[in-house]
Amino acid sequence: MLLILKLVAGIVLGMLLGLYAPHWLTQILITFKALFGQLLFFTIPLLILFFITSGIAALPRNSGKLLGRTLGLAYVSTIAAGVLAFLIAALVIPMLAPAAADLAGTEGVNLVPYIEMNIPPVFSVMTALALAFVFGLGIASTRAVALQQLSDQGRDIIQLLLSKVIIPLLPLYIAGVFAQMAAAGTVFVTLKTFGIVLILAILLHWAWIITLFVIAGIKAGKSPFTLIRNMLPAYFTALGTMSSAATIPVSLQATKNNGVKDEVANFSVPLCATIHLSGSTITIVSCAVAVIMMKSNLEIPSLLTMIPFILTLGVVMLAAPGVPGGAVMSAVGLLGSMLGFGEGAIALMIALYMAQDSFGTACNVTGDGAIAVLVDKS
Repeated sequence: MLLILKLVAGIVLGMLLGLYAPHWLTQILITFKALFGQLLFFTIPLLILFFITSGIAALPRNSGKLLGRTLGLAYVSTIAAGVLAFLIAALVIPMLAPAAADLAGTEGVNLVPYIEMNIPPVFSVMTALALAFVFGLGIASTRAVALQQLSDQGRDIIQLLLSKVIIPLLPLYIAGVFAQMAAAGTVFVTLKTFGIVLILAILLHWAWIITLFVIAGIKAGKSPFTLIRNMLPAYFTALGTMSSAATIPVSLQATKNNGVKDEVANFSVPLCATIHLSGSTITIVSCAVAVIMMKSNLEIPSLLTMIPFILTLGVVMLAAPGVPGGAVMSAVGLLGSMLGFGEGAIALMIALYMAQDSFGTACNVTGDGAIAVLVDKS
């Protein structure tokens, strides 16, 4: 929650500098944003390679049907939630949010950084994803201990970079984004869109939670609202921690209160904490549609274009870092390579996502309880 406060402070600081500060001071902040953005985009393929390799290699062995059912249900839930979010967001956001023309019609000055530096990634996002699957599945099959240790150590290094450098500096990065928009005269229209997307995403989260528990309730022969009520402690804990992993003890107890066998709960809840990301997918897809609306060079894609993005997103977020914003950091590369997002659009995307991260995490964790009930009754 402290991170959210820092992000809000960054937005306010950026707006004030962009509106009232001398241009040279605003350009210093914009220069930091540009340099930080290069570090961010350099890190993303490494994050995908090490985290997904480590996540696949660490999947439990000798668990057969239980593992298959849990993975299958979690992935189907994540993909279905993303498709639902896209269909509703593509319908609702154009009616409520300002279009790119409204942003283009404002008066202001376009400030540029003093220094620009190009740090190309070692390889592309899709190359990183392919490598992660080759090495992850290979390690799982051959029990290559040295390679598994290498992927785990690489994951730890990238997570350290995220938790000690990138995440703490995000508020300044977001401040630079909003300072540039304030100077250009587009910041207040953007904030209106932020509010609309925040409300829409939370409503979609709860629509998906209710859908999952209605299905689980029918399968288990129990009231879905009783099942949801038992999971509320996990929901509110996740709101506070912004971490599925940190909420595992609470969600595990809540899942057992719903009558799930101990051995099923003990297996499925920790596993779903890293593979079931329906709430995060809803947030990312909704925010992506909103950002597309605000960018004149982007068009809302068709469902056929969006489905491959959602399918890949569900894989890329596998074993997303256990830090706030891990899911959107994993998705940054796909936003650029599959949806055509530039640096400005991605910066807006990060700001939008981080403002709602706790609600997406809470949806993920609560939905884990429904997945556990379905696995238990299957």
